[in-house]
Amino acid sequence: MISWIQNTFQKHFRVIFLALLAVLIVSFVFTIGAAPGIGQGGQEIRSREFFDANLSSPEDQKRIFGDASLSVFLQAGYPALQEQQLQQYALQRYAGLHLADEMGLPQPTNDEVATFIRELGAFSGPSGTFDPAAYARFRDNLTLNPELTEADVSRVIADDYRYRALTELLGGPGYVLDTDVEQQLARADSTWTLNIATIDFASFSPSIEPTDAALQTYFDNNSFRYEIPPRVRVRYAAFQATSYVNQINVTPAEVRAYYDANPSRFPKPADANADANAAAPTVGTDTDAAFAAVRPQVEAALRMDRAARLAAKAASDFTVALFDASVPADRVTSYFADRNIDLKTVAPFARNNVPAIFGGYAQVGTEAFKLGPDRPFSDALGVPGGAVILVWEESLPAQTPSLAEVKDQVAADYVANEKRQRFLAAGRTLRTAVKTALDNGTPFADAVASAANTAGVTATTKTAGPFTRREPPEDVSDTVLSSLDRLQQGDVSEMILSQPNGFVVHVAKQVKPELAPDSARFVEVREQMARFNAAQNADAYLRNLVETELTKSEPTVAN
Repeated sequence: MISWIQNTFQKHFRVIFLALLAVLIVSFVFTIGAAPGIGQGGQEIRSREFFDANLSSPEDQKRIFGDASLSVFLQAGYPALQEQQLQQYALQRYAGLHLADEMGLPQPTNDEVATFIRELGAFSGPSGTFDPAAYARFRDNLTLNPELTEADVSRVIADDYRYRALTELLGGPGYVLDTDVEQQLARADSTWTLNIATIDFASFSPSIEPTDAALQTYFDNNSFRYEIPPRVRVRYAAFQATSYVNQINVTPAEVRAYYDANPSRFPKPADANADANAAAPTVGTDTDAAFAAVRPQVEAALRMDRAARLAAKAASDFTVALFDASVPADRVTSYFADRNIDLKTVAPFARNNVPAIFGGYAQVGTEAFKLGPDRPFSDALGVPGGAVILVWEESLPAQTPSLAEVKDQVAADYVANEKRQRFLAAGRTLRTAVKTALDNGTPFADAVASAANTAGVTATTKTAGPFTRREPPEDVSDTVLSSLDRLQQGDVSEMILSQPNGFVVHVAKQVKPELAPDSARFVEVREQMARFNAAQNADAYLRNLVETELTKSEPTVAN
């Protein structure tokens, strides 16, 4: 992928490649001032010291965050971090380089830089190793980019070398106990053979008849689930696009242009006599014939689109006139009536539950909740088929209904919750019975069949494996696989819920890998874990260093 990106940019998008590098350098200059912990967006700019830099200074921002962006690009070959991650990396990198200066870490030699460059992802080929051609292309592109020089790249590479040396010092050897390695090897490299019982939730149908007392108790404990959110009651004036269609005239050229701009909206009607096995038409077929087949629909759609614009304009003009007339709140309804504009009613609705008549548009909910005695009508709002103007009637506060008002919903929730609890209990019963039967030598499938009948559930069984966690079977869920962390050969798991069903897992066989401390695999995993632990140590130290430094210049808030 890296090679493809580099080749494509070099051959076809040289300007894009150069622009990407420039964007990487300045990507955070305009956002960092409002980032948490660094600046206070919208307030007067003040100095924000960070070691020997000022985070409020555009020049220092460009240096810190631009260098970090280029660093990530050089290491990965593409922008690999999200903004928040890159911001944290930039601050830790700068703090680390400041600490490296204090510790007197030397600049790398030419040979060290040359070796380091060969490890960078930006210069890797398809095989993942250093590609001289990729390196040469990168240097050639630098000559075309006025925002990025070879000196900038050399400085960032040298700093990255020193930053890596610092993190290795801070991380230390990354101590790992042999028992930790053994656990990791057993988890990743053990070969498992599982018997899995799937308990079907859908077919589980216990008889549940809730009493009034049980419903009252459930409602009292879960009343928050039935709280009715704040709602608004409005009336609305609809400006329908259909009322303006007769005012629209379109030319044949406009109809054809509309079709060419929206061909996917107007698929050619299916031919009832066409061969069902015939090949589908492809791009490049006779578009004139395709257009002719749907021309009436295209013209109707174009006229309706333009009519909707007229409707929106009429609604907007009306609200302007209403505003200019300074109509008092108690006269708004009469203003509409005097102009023969009907105000329709709609049931009260919550902000996030806009009625379908308004297309469910979130903007309608937002604007409706801005209305009140001091703002009795809205601006014109686009909705399917035209536009509307909302007229405020009443704002209803949040309220908790009585049980009688929501009894049907409470009963349904009670039954669903009770079914789930009984399903869990049935799973525990099944698991206990299966374990006992297995201990007595009963085959897993027979044990599950008998236990399922006793527990009143429907269960099926299958065998999975042998497999390792590094190459798990596709038909075994991650939830089931995660249970293996707590199981060994011969164990039977508690019922594991993985919506919507439950699973009981029996470890039929577990073959553990070689755990000798001097084996090649043991040494490999120990080194991997040591590197990970060391990196975590260094990261934790630098994060703390950044937080401490930022706290020194954190803006104070007046009481």
